[in-house]
Amino acid sequence: MLGSNRPNRIGSDIAQWVKQTMCHPALEIDIIDLAQINLPFLDEPEIPARGNYQKEHTKRWSQLIQKYDGFVLVFPQYNWGYPAVLKNAMDYLYMEWENKPVSLMPYGGHGGFQALIAMKLVTQGLNMYNMSVNPPLNISKEMFNEKNQFIDINASFGSISPQVKMVSEEFIHLFSLNNHHS
Repeated sequence: MLGSNRPNRIGSDIAQWVKQTMCHPALEIDIIDLAQINLPFLDEPEIPARGNYQKEHTKRWSQLIQKYDGFVLVFPQYNWGYPAVLKNAMDYLYMEWENKPVSLMPYGGHGGFQALIAMKLVTQGLNMYNMSVNPPLNISKEMFNEKNQFIDINASFGSISPQVKMVSEEFIHLFSLNNHHS
């Protein structure tokens, strides 16, 4: 899930790179782009834990999230936190997130470590399964050209690529365990 809706964001390129790096025959990987989902600020009359959704956009969001077995959240660090659009999307639902594995991949000038800590509290509150591999994606101005586009994203994130691939392996392991215990 791409947790940024800023114009001219680099997150789309990063999410595509993560998807490509995680590619494995045992996994089906999609990118849920919150800019395309375009949820309004939380407007449901009841708390999400009740699951009594009134708005069509919430019902569509719920149905989409229910289709997935797990999530990778790719998001920028904003002022030591996560983007409001990501928190809003998480807050819309409750049961849909429960027990689903999640890997957090924040990006920022220092790898988004503070955003990771803050979002981990949110995913724990939603009773998600926080995976052990959460690669920090460090960015620096040297990675970009004058148009703020990656010069070579593979070179930029080459050192973290093995950890991103480990996320795939962790998902595969978790899903095989669940299939054996069903």
